[in-house]
Amino acid sequence: MNDPVTGQVVLALHAHLPFVRHVDDPNALEEDWLFDALTDCYLPLLGVLEGWAADGVTATMTVSLSPTLLAMLSDDLLRDRYSLRLTRLLSFLDGERRRFRTDETMRALVDFYAERLSSTYDRFHGRYSRDVVGAFVAMEKAGVARLITTSATHTYLPAFDQAYQRAQLRLGIRAFTERVGHRPEGLWLPECGFTPGLDTLLAAEGMRYFFVESHAVEYADPRPVFGTNAPIACPSGVVAFPRNQESTVMVWNADAGYPGDGRYREFYRDAGHDRAAADLEGLVLDDGKRRNTGIKYHRVTDRTLGLGDKHLYDREAGLAAAATHARHFVAARAHEASTVSALTGQPAVMAAPFDAELFGHWWFEGPEFLDVVGRACAARTDIGLADPMDVIAGTAGLQVAMPAASSWGWGGYSETWINEQNLWMWPHLRAAAARMAGVASAAGRPTALQRRVLNQLARELVLATASDWPFMVTAGTMGPYGERRVRTHLTRFQALLDQFETSAVDQLFLARLEADDNIFGSLDYQDFAAASGIS
Repeated sequence: MNDPVTGQVVLALHAHLPFVRHVDDPNALEEDWLFDALTDCYLPLLGVLEGWAADGVTATMTVSLSPTLLAMLSDDLLRDRYSLRLTRLLSFLDGERRRFRTDETMRALVDFYAERLSSTYDRFHGRYSRDVVGAFVAMEKAGVARLITTSATHTYLPAFDQAYQRAQLRLGIRAFTERVGHRPEGLWLPECGFTPGLDTLLAAEGMRYFFVESHAVEYADPRPVFGTNAPIACPSGVVAFPRNQESTVMVWNADAGYPGDGRYREFYRDAGHDRAAADLEGLVLDDGKRRNTGIKYHRVTDRTLGLGDKHLYDREAGLAAAATHARHFVAARAHEASTVSALTGQPAVMAAPFDAELFGHWWFEGPEFLDVVGRACAARTDIGLADPMDVIAGTAGLQVAMPAASSWGWGGYSETWINEQNLWMWPHLRAAAARMAGVASAAGRPTALQRRVLNQLARELVLATASDWPFMVTAGTMGPYGERRVRTHLTRFQALLDQFETSAVDQLFLARLEADDNIFGSLDYQDFAAASGIS
């Protein structure tokens, strides 16, 4: 006899990186973000989904692909550079094999990485023909993934007015539709940032659901009867899925979460810093400074130990830990669902939204953890991994309530993105958005050249307003780069606007901006007009 269904887990991974494409710098450190994520996260996640599809696993993973990531994954320049990166890493590992030819333990680790990267190279060029986006689309068609997206450049939407919010949403949805082949049914709000009224814009764009931090629903108006154990319907009809806190603590928490286990690979010790520069041909920055290679030979061991005291990584032990933690995670969700269901009389809905890059990049064994989670859920009858649309269709009478203003940043509101460290940028960003709305509204019937200028103005604006830049400034991680990107795009915006308003467009300057910041080919400046946004 099967156990009754007591709960559904909505596993949602948000794959996002800011748009980084330095045409004139083939050795830019920041492009490594994409290359490392491809190797350690996106391709392993595809492997998990392909395994589910091949084995008939009844599980669905929601995957949000940001428009900026979609653009980079589809860019030939970045594809070429990723291929070169893999080639250089494989060459480095050839040297490592010679270095450790008499050390069986180290040689086994080197062989592990060499086989892994060789397989990555073959899959990228062979199986996927360098089309990673198409591979994700194939997994959606196979029924094991649900693809959604976010706003155009992952802008922290609560910081702007509704006209600019709508422009960001429209552009993001259009860019996703062009790359993936269909409109998304749900949308990942950048940083889970929500303010009342955003739901109306989402509904107007045909979105059916979005994800929020738990307190957005805890403090919804009116207070939901089922708390965070069920999604709620906004007055506009779009559904809000609150983040399940127990899932978050187990997976994400720095102190209590699974990734801190001593058997897992240590992220912060990397061969790129251990080896002499002469051994790292093509893997050192132009100024001689070191960069991570992704080749990491050590494990967490004990979080109190210094990096120099870490023990060598044991791949089998790491995989065993991932399997154990995955089964624990599923058992905990089943217990939580059973408890909640007994109290409420209906199955619990436990949304587990995470940054995709946690799985594989930061937590190396994360994709294997997800694989076991999906298979373990599929083997049960009381809980399962559910598609948000199936949850909505199968839930009668969602309570109507307005989520509270919130984000998943520090403190739960806007402080991560708007604070004393980055406050200087916000008047300039908002002023630029207002200028864009004004010039777009007054454009009338522009000439072909004027239309190019207007569209490029909008590109520079959306690139300047990515949430990644104020986050970097706040975190102190790559802070100067985040500040430089804001200043660069705002400077380009102002220079181009001055040229437009004085009818003195420098066409060489415009062409250079179009080549450097070549994202969103179908962008339409009219979406940024003040009159286009609010009904």
